[in-house]
Amino acid sequence: MRRERSGLGPDWHVGGELAARYAAGTAAESEAWSLEKHVEACGACAAVVSSAVRAGPETGPLLAGIRAAVLERAVQEPRESVGSRAYANNGTGPAIGTTVTGAGTSTTTVTGAATSTTTVTGAGTTGVPPRLSRAARVVWAAGPALRGAWLVALVIVALGAVALSYGAGLGASVRPLLLVTAPVLPLAGVALSYGLHADPLYEIATSTPAGGLRLLLTRAAAVLAVSVPALTLAGAVLPVAAGGPGAAAWLLPGLALTLAALALGSFVGGRRGAAAVGAAWLAFVVAPAAAGGPAGAALMAGASPYFAGPAVQSGWAAGAVACALLLAARRRSFDHLETP
Repeated sequence: MRRERSGLGPDWHVGGELAARYAAGTAAESEAWSLEKHVEACGACAAVVSSAVRAGPETGPLLAGIRAAVLERAVQEPRESVGSRAYANNGTGPAIGTTVTGAGTSTTTVTGAATSTTTVTGAGTTGVPPRLSRAARVVWAAGPALRGAWLVALVIVALGAVALSYGAGLGASVRPLLLVTAPVLPLAGVALSYGLHADPLYEIATSTPAGGLRLLLTRAAAVLAVSVPALTLAGAVLPVAAGGPGAAAWLLPGLALTLAALALGSFVGGRRGAAAVGAAWLAFVVAPAAAGGPAGAALMAGASPYFAGPAVQSGWAAGAVACALLLAARRRSFDHLETP
């Protein structure tokens, strides 16, 4: 028995009535959204919806015509590869062409009007990319977050801190500079990876069931997955400043700031949210910490109260939880396009 409802529980499936309304275009927007999200992972319900669509008086013949056109074109177009091309010797005699794609080989023999094909199965024998795994789809979706100016800035900060400490002889005085810079670097990555001004396919991605907050969190996770190890490792190899916070002291502040930028972005847009949080960090943390001196022990003494101690770290953790709850409550706002 299928329980048909439009909620988001894990135990519901698409029933015949909902599938029929979806195929006819009369389902409510929330029901259509739930259905589209559900059939991504449920093959049985995808088959139910597909059957309902094909049963329509207009869609059935339309799909049949599209299928026939695709098959006809697939038969007529020659199969090609990077290394070689099948040829027919002007159609007057036998010819053999070999197409190599990946590790697979397909041999096509043409004799007069008859064609026979022998395929040696291997990776990529058809020339059509295989269906991506779930992990590959996640990496593909996260791609825009891991390119551009932000990645260059991350490398420069991480390697530059190590170079200044050991190459320029600054020693432990570089650690506080990295400490106050690390929490805001993920903000820039998130701002540059998603949104109207950052993603050339933003309108298309937002209109899909996998768009919105889901895609934004995927790219934010990709930013953190790259920045956290890089910056923490850079801090770990720097000389230890006496009495200063450890190399991982920036993690909870960085997580809280990232979630705050995402939550604020649900109101004003991703770039504005990240810019506002970054400006607040500069005004209320970096500026007071640097009041006694821009580097060295003075900066470490000024920055330590914002990082060191269980009470401070617990406060950052509580802030991260509060921002995550606000983001969950505002998740539907990401289903709409940002305004310029």
